[in-house]
Amino acid sequence: MSAQSEPGLLYSEEEEALRAAVRDLLTDHCEPAGVLARAESAAPHDVSLWKALSEQMGLAGLLIPEELGGQGAGHREAAVVLEELGRAVAPVPYLTSAVVATEALLACGADDLLTELASATTIAVLAVGLHGAPGRAVDAVRLEQGFLRGELTGVADAAVADVLLVPADDGGLYAVRAAEATVTPQTSLDLTRPVARVTLDGATGRRLGDAEDAVRRALRAGAGLLASEQLGLADWLLTETVRYLKERRQFNRQVGGFQALKHRLAGLWLEVAGLRAAARNAADALATGVDTDVAVAVAQAYAGQVAVHAAEEALQLHGGIGMTWEHPVHLYLKRAKADSIAYGTAGAHREALAGLVDLQAP
Repeated sequence: MSAQSEPGLLYSEEEEALRAAVRDLLTDHCEPAGVLARAESAAPHDVSLWKALSEQMGLAGLLIPEELGGQGAGHREAAVVLEELGRAVAPVPYLTSAVVATEALLACGADDLLTELASATTIAVLAVGLHGAPGRAVDAVRLEQGFLRGELTGVADAAVADVLLVPADDGGLYAVRAAEATVTPQTSLDLTRPVARVTLDGATGRRLGDAEDAVRRALRAGAGLLASEQLGLADWLLTETVRYLKERRQFNRQVGGFQALKHRLAGLWLEVAGLRAAARNAADALATGVDTDVAVAVAQAYAGQVAVHAAEEALQLHGGIGMTWEHPVHLYLKRAKADSIAYGTAGAHREALAGLVDLQAP
């Protein structure tokens, strides 16, 4: 079923089947207690889960053409995967490698690296700070006599990358093997998506193509599909909070029966429904190429505040247990807060949207 045919922005049967398969795998391999324990360790990335997702299900190559060993699927399918990864706050480099880096490599026509990614033998990361917004200038390293030198900060999932895609001051995008870079962990609010400083001191790199176009395409796809991850976060938080309030009793009454709490949950449900529409529209626009910049900007102008609000409400409505380290809600709050500035803040996307629809501030 093509993205342009029925059911429109609704999920197709194939997308629902993909969702069920990913959710089953995450249920078995990504329980909250395990995520929390890993986040507190020196190795927050779940390598075994990534292998299951990439090797068993082929998700690392979802956006890569079949002739290069990938699945040849589209952004709508990738969005469904990200919804489920968001619901589990899964500590895997799917967004950074299978979406953002993959889009950069597709823009450059780097078929050999794409084949490596599709076969799950390589993890690639675009060496741009997680805060980088599509269309905005990004930091670049220096190219001096054929060697790359410089420092890039806030690079998500750099710690598990085999290949770094590095913008240089000559306008090129270079593939650098991670062994030639020094990757230093940085303090990250989100324990499940760590960031790092990448230092190059005379590294050799292969020029893949023009950095500006590749980085813009990569960050746009990252921003657009991040909304689906934020949707997954918000949907889990709402569902889990409703479940908890149905079980919790106070004054011999079900807490969820209090009218004030019903109103708060109803308002949050409407916000999540709006986010689902915006996220699905962004994924569909990335797949079809129709009004893509507008759809991505709209989704990211809205997604961050909804995910953060859902996390705040979940933490408060869980009462005392929600404030504890043992309950996973704090992982969702931290991911939601970090996501709210990833690939551009809501303000940056509103500013971009104003220019796209010719609605400038007075």
